Amino acid sequence: MLAVLASMGGFIFGYDTGQISDILIMPDFVQRFAQCTNQADVSTCHFSNVRAGLIVSLLSIGTLVGALMGAPVADWLGRRKAMTAECVIFMIGVIVQISASSAWTQFAVGRLISGLGVGALSAAVPMYQAETAPPPIRGTLTATYQLFITFGILVAYCISIGTRNISGPGSWRAVVGIGLVWPTILGLGILTMPESPRWLAKKGKYEEAKISLARSRGIPQREADDNAYIHREVVDMQNAIEHERLEQAGFAACFAPRDKQLYRTLLVMTLQMFQQLTGANYFFYYGATIFQSVGIQDSFVTQIILGAVNFGCTFGGMYIMEHYGRRWPLIIGGTWQSVWLFVFAAAGTAKNPIGNEGIGDLMIVSACMFIFGYAMTWAPGIWILTGETFPTRTRAYQTSLAAAANWIWNFLLAFFTPFIVQAIEFRYGFVFAACNLTGAVIVYFFLYESSDLSLENIDKMYNDPNCKPWTSRSWAPEGFDSRAHMLDQQGKAGGVEEGREEKVGYEAEHKEGFNKA
Repeated sequence: MLAVLASMGGFIFGYDTGQISDILIMPDFVQRFAQCTNQADVSTCHFSNVRAGLIVSLLSIGTLVGALMGAPVADWLGRRKAMTAECVIFMIGVIVQISASSAWTQFAVGRLISGLGVGALSAAVPMYQAETAPPPIRGTLTATYQLFITFGILVAYCISIGTRNISGPGSWRAVVGIGLVWPTILGLGILTMPESPRWLAKKGKYEEAKISLARSRGIPQREADDNAYIHREVVDMQNAIEHERLEQAGFAACFAPRDKQLYRTLLVMTLQMFQQLTGANYFFYYGATIFQSVGIQDSFVTQIILGAVNFGCTFGGMYIMEHYGRRWPLIIGGTWQSVWLFVFAAAGTAKNPIGNEGIGDLMIVSACMFIFGYAMTWAPGIWILTGETFPTRTRAYQTSLAAAANWIWNFLLAFFTPFIVQAIEFRYGFVFAACNLTGAVIVYFFLYESSDLSLENIDKMYNDPNCKPWTSRSWAPEGFDSRAHMLDQQGKAGGVEEGREEKVGYEAEHKEGFNKA
């Protein structure tokens, strides 16, 4: 329930991303908001590159601002209440959009307002999930955010194909208006979930943090005091917070060289940038237009195929990122995506796909194979890393900066893609292919393997001078021979009964930490 409810923030993002591609070619929407020589004849109407780019990309400007606002709001209100407030902002934006009748600027401003909520959620949700999830399933639980992004995109495609034949504004207003349902589910449902134990500990509420940990680990609340693993996590949080307390948190602290703060901030911001430069949103934002240009008669159906591939393969991505770590899936995924984008671009450049059915089919297959790789690696992987790479003191701020980097490039791609495609057509795919290879190289040389470690131990790993990114898979906390040894010991002693038996010995070893907690 925690994964599903929190990830509704991703569903909201995905639904808003998926709907605009199809709305842009709905006849009533085109007649109302495009430039027409004869308003009654849709064939005389078209969107200029500037107008189409602004309608699509103003959401991204809002998300950029929202992502930066997300940190102070989440630290002030708490992770759950912040998400509820952000859902309300999104709903205001939806209402502004569906009330537009002839002014395209009103619709665009509505997307801007909705973007404020989406951007703040994109910072709050992965952070909340990473702070609350048990380490062995943190990757899977955080990856549900990306899963729900893909689910939202697919649902938007399906609703669009169901409403496209409605006469009048109902064709597009129904698609946009249904978007009010998702933030209602998230805004109310998240209040029934436990608050982030890291946020509670940061506020000095250690008893509440203990109960939150117990709830999310399947341990009855009455037994939280008698379980060594709950105490172990509370003490680790206490020690980390005590270590960080003397240092002031804020955006400036994210760029301090000390404790590899600058390194980690720039690394995850760069990875978020390259997630956009993979080229995925080239297909999601402008897919209907792209497939019309390769001669596909019903581009709505093609969009649904791409959306289904994206959604289905993300389940595989959740498995891969949990069982094979973070580094190698991203390296292999970047290489795979580069190959298929090269095929896509080469096919579209070699021959005109209009009138050449074989070329058109090859381009669709290439796009599907690209999304197959993207959904299993870079799509969930970068959001997992955003939630788990940073220390508690500055996590909210660094997560906001990482999400903001994603949205900056989201905006740039959404706005400039029509101009770039007009100039270089399908050769645009070569640019994305090069970016995918570059991203894989950056992962190899700079990203540490963080799977299976607690958030506090990830921080220790990054600050271990003897650990390098390419050797980080073998790093383990003090007291364990290897990460496999650590997992084996945790597996043998993971139950409530074993936790009770170990509590006495662990308390004796860490008495001072327990007294502080």
